Amino acid sequence: MEPMKASLQQKSSHGGWRSARYIIGVEIAERFAYYGMMGNLFTYLTQSLGESNATAAKNVNIWFGVSTLLPLLGAVIADSYLGRFKTIFISSLIYLLGLGLLTFSVSSAVSSQIRPPLVFLSLYIVSVGAGGHKPCTQTFGADQFDEDDPEEKKAKSSFFNWWYFGLSGGAMAALLIVTYIQDNKGFTLGYGITVAAMVVALVLFLFGRQTYRQPAPNGNALTRVAQVFVAAGRKWRLSAPKEEGQGINSIEEGRRVGVAMNNQPMSRTLAPTNQFRFLDKATIIDDVDFLNNCRNKWRLCTVTQVEEVKLLLRLVPIWFSGLMYAVVFAQINTFFVKQGSTMDRRIGSKFLVPSASLQVSIPLVIICFVPIYDRIFVPIARRFTGIPTGIRMLQRIGIGLVISIIGMVVAALVKARRIQISKDHGLVEQPKAPLPMSVWWLLPQYMAWGVSDVFTVIGLTELFYDQMPEDMRSVGSAAFLSIFGVGSLLSSGIISIVQSISSRHGEEWLSNNLNEAHLDYYYWVLAGLSSLWLGLYMVIAKLFVYRKIHTDALHRGFDG
Repeated sequence: MEPMKASLQQKSSHGGWRSARYIIGVEIAERFAYYGMMGNLFTYLTQSLGESNATAAKNVNIWFGVSTLLPLLGAVIADSYLGRFKTIFISSLIYLLGLGLLTFSVSSAVSSQIRPPLVFLSLYIVSVGAGGHKPCTQTFGADQFDEDDPEEKKAKSSFFNWWYFGLSGGAMAALLIVTYIQDNKGFTLGYGITVAAMVVALVLFLFGRQTYRQPAPNGNALTRVAQVFVAAGRKWRLSAPKEEGQGINSIEEGRRVGVAMNNQPMSRTLAPTNQFRFLDKATIIDDVDFLNNCRNKWRLCTVTQVEEVKLLLRLVPIWFSGLMYAVVFAQINTFFVKQGSTMDRRIGSKFLVPSASLQVSIPLVIICFVPIYDRIFVPIARRFTGIPTGIRMLQRIGIGLVISIIGMVVAALVKARRIQISKDHGLVEQPKAPLPMSVWWLLPQYMAWGVSDVFTVIGLTELFYDQMPEDMRSVGSAAFLSIFGVGSLLSSGIISIVQSISSRHGEEWLSNNLNEAHLDYYYWVLAGLSSLWLGLYMVIAKLFVYRKIHTDALHRGFDG
């Protein structure tokens, strides 16, 4: 009774919204630093370092791709060894080092010869810091809510909405303030502000230390995954259990058949499913297992351990089907920004809107739409569907995918309009001349992406948390981020292919002269590919099986 009493006392004084508020504050400050650094990066590379549009786009996409793939490594370290709290702390220090070096590298104290390599070194140090920070922050915030408590479980779903709300607020502030300072006061001051923001993030994180629930790392989760495949492979000649869940899943079941389970720690038990039945062979007790005094983890696994591997396998097709969304997402930070730089950006007679600041419309839409979604749409939908979240996560993601395609079509139409205006005013051969076309023509495509994010990005975030094994949730967050990393790298590849094919036919779609470059054709290609991927996603979503938790106390499971 004493451990249970201590646990209840800790629950009353730790976790919940009291802790989650600190995490959301950390995310606001960190995203302010990140978008303050990234928002105008394309402009810095083309104007200050003299790179071409295509080269700068590829460099930004490659850097972004690496930045969103490194979290896979950071997540494994957090889940298996350091824990999320320590990983966030250490990665924050590395993050600060990268931002500080970047601020120094763009200053006048650095010669033009060594500036480019120093800038890219700084950016990739930031990538390493973000690799530990990004997958753990959101997961650590969600850890503050207990899934076994109905009220806290409902609050956890709401947390993902408000976490993204805070993220968007930080991004919006950076795109409004930092990009303006970079355009008018210089990049040194602008990047210096991002250093200060990251300091605030670290201080906020430490302020909440006494309130956090801190799940301890539970060994190498990837090893447990490997054990299932090895155990199933060793018993490949055996027939899979005829009924779902016939294998062992508890100490009691192990004792009943004479197999000791090594006094494993208690965890939530997953209900057996009828997919990937070949893996169920890992739960079969054969003669060798029966004769062993103690369970060999590389020969015999619990049903829950096998079901955790099935969870991972089910998410792989979802991951793949999100890649084209990420490819299109990459255009926001590259060609969209460059298009706005030569359009009419005046407000009044003196103020010029920084082209990168148009990105602020995305978080602004998110900030406006998330409360509507969380407080109005979800309760209404819940009445009709009976689902606590209003609609299922995969339905939410699918709606966002459709909206993203609409946004790409709008982008293509606006770019075609730009080409026509440049022809009408004889500006085709004057790429640096101000175009008599308002920059606000770009606003609809940005707004479409804001609405799309509320559905697809938040939906993917929640899916890759909720449907992951509990000990691998940082890995789940990193896997979600890696969609955008691989998508960004694919975008670089598509740019190279389009550039090569179009130039061979005498018309570069992605030339530096945006008054004649047929970006509209490129956008139509992306819209078409996104439509094909949407069809693939619908098939995958139809076949997806959500995880089920055993509610019967007699089936309380044990991790392998």
